[in-house]
Amino acid sequence: MNGVTTAATPAGTRGDRLWLALVVGALALAYGPTWWDFTVGRTAADAQGHELLVLVIAAWLFWRHRGDLAALPDAPRHGAAIALLATGALMYVLGRSQQFLRVELLSQLVVLAALMVGYKGWAALRTVWFPLFFLLFVIPLPYTLVMAVTGPLKAGVSAVTTQLLFWAGYPMGRSGVVITIGQYELLVSTACAGLQTMFTLEALGLVYINLKGWRSPLRNTLLALLIVPVSFCANVIRVTVLALVTYHLGDDVGRGFFHGFAGLVLFLAALLLIMAVDRALTSVLPPRYSR
Repeated sequence: MNGVTTAATPAGTRGDRLWLALVVGALALAYGPTWWDFTVGRTAADAQGHELLVLVIAAWLFWRHRGDLAALPDAPRHGAAIALLATGALMYVLGRSQQFLRVELLSQLVVLAALMVGYKGWAALRTVWFPLFFLLFVIPLPYTLVMAVTGPLKAGVSAVTTQLLFWAGYPMGRSGVVITIGQYELLVSTACAGLQTMFTLEALGLVYINLKGWRSPLRNTLLALLIVPVSFCANVIRVTVLALVTYHLGDDVGRGFFHGFAGLVLFLAALLLIMAVDRALTSVLPPRYSR
């Protein structure tokens, strides 16, 4: 009996790996053109800059749950899987043929859900619900929403940065989203303080919440909501750093290496602020709501 079991295990493992390779290959063939168009092709203008990062993180999150999925009992729901797969395929064909990018990208989630349900049933879908939800962040925000929200965000970041540096004794001025510091002018661009940047930080904040694994719905909800002001504060820190670098080191330095470095400052500041808020919630919430 032991000999039979030992011989069967590698075969089963090879079969699982072959099945996984076929699925990944089929998804690459189907959605390779979508991602090519989205990143460098006809719809590249709709990209917000964080999509590939979200895709990599989502793939890692799926991989992280591979053991949990393998441990689930075999209870595939073939009928539901076929229905979901047909729906995803129709969405893909519609989005691809009619150039509805958001429908085309959304079909990925439906197809992946179909694969999970066909593999281990609804329990598999519950296991990987967060990676599937996280993939929503690859879908571009509506342009009208971005324009409507980005303007006030940039104005707010500009106003707060100007006031803080004025209190610190720097010669400051502001006209709309143009900050004057000494003889230099800085334009607070959409990339520095727009809705897309806040959208990216919200996505990373949700990954942080998921990795922490808090079981309290209240704590998780509060932390997810507080990521919005945290993102605003991180943007203020980024613009402040750029203003100080420009004032002390010159415009060429501010527009060169340190402009890209300020992007790293943004994400580092956001992470540190999220961790600080998380710790503050531990102190403020009653014990039963802080775990």
